Amino acid sequence: MKNCYLLFLLLFCCFIGIAQPSIDTTVKLIAQKENVIKENTIIKIENLGPGINSELPELRPTISADGNLLFFICENHPRNTKYRSVPNSQDIWVAFRDTLGNWSEAKHLASPLNTTHYNAVYWISPDNNRILIRGAFVKGGYVGKGISMSVLKDDGRWSEPEGLNIKNYFKYDRGRLSGASMAHDGQTLLLYMTPEEGSSLNDIFVCFLKADGSWTEPKSLGKKINLPETDEMTPYLAADGVTLYFSSNRAGGLGDNDIWKARRLDESWTKWSDPENLGAPINSANWDAFFTMDAGGEFAYLTTSEEGYGASDIVRVRLLEEKKPDPVVLVSGNVYNKKTGEPIAASLLYETLPDGVQVGNALSSPFDGAFKIVLPFNRNYSIRATANHFFSMSENLNLDSMIQAGYTEIHKDLYLVPIEIGQTVRLNNVFFDFDKWDLRKESFVELDRVVKLLAENPAIEIELAAHTDSKGSDDYNYKLSDNRARSVMNYLISKGIAASRLRSQGYGETKPLASNETDDGRQLNRRVEFTILKN
Repeated sequence: MKNCYLLFLLLFCCFIGIAQPSIDTTVKLIAQKENVIKENTIIKIENLGPGINSELPELRPTISADGNLLFFICENHPRNTKYRSVPNSQDIWVAFRDTLGNWSEAKHLASPLNTTHYNAVYWISPDNNRILIRGAFVKGGYVGKGISMSVLKDDGRWSEPEGLNIKNYFKYDRGRLSGASMAHDGQTLLLYMTPEEGSSLNDIFVCFLKADGSWTEPKSLGKKINLPETDEMTPYLAADGVTLYFSSNRAGGLGDNDIWKARRLDESWTKWSDPENLGAPINSANWDAFFTMDAGGEFAYLTTSEEGYGASDIVRVRLLEEKKPDPVVLVSGNVYNKKTGEPIAASLLYETLPDGVQVGNALSSPFDGAFKIVLPFNRNYSIRATANHFFSMSENLNLDSMIQAGYTEIHKDLYLVPIEIGQTVRLNNVFFDFDKWDLRKESFVELDRVVKLLAENPAIEIELAAHTDSKGSDDYNYKLSDNRARSVMNYLISKGIAASRLRSQGYGETKPLASNETDDGRQLNRRVEFTILKN
């Protein structure tokens, strides 16, 4: 993975501009993951150092889920695109953090991202392959207010931004300021804006991604978040999907705008806990906003104007335990062609089981197929990659059985099988109770994908096979596997697939994939799969 990271850094640096001037020294940031921050702990703000901060204003940090990629605004830098023509020009800059915790010298992003009067990155996806930027673009051209998405291409450059299609957006964005962020799931968009013409008092809204790629009409987060006659802005939804941090000038703060925290109580997005001020040193007597975090929730990144290199600097601070969001799991891996072993750029989907509800999306890297997603605990997930002319081997992540011991990282590779004669696909999300062959309802999401494949490709014929480990007698294992294969075939027939296109076979313990001497090996050997016989 280190080589992949270096490749990504090399390609990415091919299109970014010259770095801003800085002192040669760097600041090493060492994570203190074994420490527990309590009320009596002295919390220190850590400046990210002169490689990032300068005598100019640095604003609006956006940190990646893994904490290794940072976008921010530098104001009035001579390298900025509109430096000579726009007062207080704002362009996007980027920095990388190495394995020792050192930040690289910040680099100026080139076109097509830094092209408008005021530029900003609102969000970076956990896979580091998509960014949400300020302004509405059509075919790379700036057309006005709005939010756009850019995707990392296989040549290492960012694509031309394309505006998000948000229903009735301009009905709500009529004030002086507006902005956005997105949840780690890639399908929940948070906006701050106001429908009152010329007003500077914003409210926070939420939109959801629809099946056709457009977004629902903005919906207010309700009366606890959006108070009358106050300004609510710069929302950040933590990786757990329920903890919201936002800036507000409501009563009870330490100065002007402060950072507040609230928890979502249900799926309506209008019911929240009472907002809580995060206190010092995160909040000060000055204007505090642009709060962001890594997926682990260990550090908050924000802007401060106190004791820095210039007008404002990017800093980080560890959070008290009670100020943190719930822990999550960061899942990383690579997507491969099962036949050739080559990496694939693919779309990723993850769903909850047994209901099959899609709860997030991602992309794998065009360089090495790498991906990252963030998953809250207490759910059972199915995750898979998708690409044209391939059938995906989904993986099961049963996080509802994991003890929440804190932020966790898991590596899980995904495979895509070419739709060709002779190719075998393992169905990892087909489940039976112990010693039985009745399908559990969690299996239906997986099997419905097989139904879809067969319905869309009427020439395909398949063999459905079931296998066991070596525990039990040969006759018992054969009977169990044969009945399980037949149960799967009967399900497909019940969904309208012709029996003539299907055959079922139980193989018992005769075709192991791994040794039966270990638990992991036996688990690999207990499987249901299908092989394409005719296409």
